[in-house]
Amino acid sequence: MKLLSLAVVALSSVTLLSTVAQADELPPTLTKSLDGWKPSTLAHCWELEDGVLTVTSDESRKGSTLWTDKEYGDFIIELEFKSVSGTVDSGVFLRQENDQIQIGISGSLKRDMTASPYIGGKGYPVEATGVADVLKADGWNAMKVVAVGNDYDVWLNGKHVCHYESDTAVERGPVGLQLHPGNEMVVQFRSVRLAELQ
Repeated sequence: MKLLSLAVVALSSVTLLSTVAQADELPPTLTKSLDGWKPSTLAHCWELEDGVLTVTSDESRKGSTLWTDKEYGDFIIELEFKSVSGTVDSGVFLRQENDQIQIGISGSLKRDMTASPYIGGKGYPVEATGVADVLKADGWNAMKVVAVGNDYDVWLNGKHVCHYESDTAVERGPVGLQLHPGNEMVVQFRSVRLAELQ
């Protein structure tokens, strides 16, 4: 039984690496326009210039989400992010607003929870490991999220830092980038790649 379990893990790892490679081959989105994406509100807070998406809170400090027009089942998203100023509380929504991978400072915990899943009604059921060793506080950071069914895996700057099995995952839905309400903040994204897995 132990050997069978190890074989399953090994096969899953090979499959996951294969699907990650597929995403690496895709050209970036959000390079020249917001085509394929739509802000839920506060469109002026999302500015794209020279391939860099700058997200800035306004005086109202209300929240906004930049959603894909397309809905995804199993998918990979790769992006680079940089915390520019203020208290950055952002993240990647996984097919819905309830399940998210955090970027920046948690509003509830008041500390950096980058790469950890935030689940509505549960908070942070698990915390990403080894993030402090690889996170660049003042530079660009590369994040990769693979969502297969209800399994979420997260890499930060090339290091696998989190696996979470969600019991609130949905089968299909859009992918979103978040501007959290209540904060004065500027966060930037670039090199966003997004692929649905077959």
